[in-house]
Amino acid sequence: MLKNYKELKVWQKAYQLCIAIYKVTKHFPNEERYGLTSQIRRSAVSVPSNIAEGYGRKTTQEYMHSLYIAYGSHCELETQIMLSKDLGYIKAEDFNDLQGWIAEVERMLKALITSLQKKHLNP
Repeated sequence: MLKNYKELKVWQKAYQLCIAIYKVTKHFPNEERYGLTSQIRRSAVSVPSNIAEGYGRKTTQEYMHSLYIAYGSHCELETQIMLSKDLGYIKAEDFNDLQGWIAEVERMLKALITSLQKKHLNP
């Protein structure tokens, strides 16, 4: 049994992705500070934050709800990263690295949601 949300591998990966996002967006144009930079960072922070919040909830259903919010933010983040690459704000190498992290976090989030759904349906 896990002692806290920080032991969840998906939270750890999402947290590291968030740090990587902050480092990459530090180099975005100043005119994007309150636009795309802010939006990407909010999406990135939302993923590990909602995983943590859900872990702290009382019921499996509440936990799953928070994970779905995290997944939605994750999809939003992926879209914003793609847009940033197409606008020339992210180097190809950085984009490829981020895409790898994004794919891994998505896979792990889906697996956790599926596991909790099965547990919820078959207690």
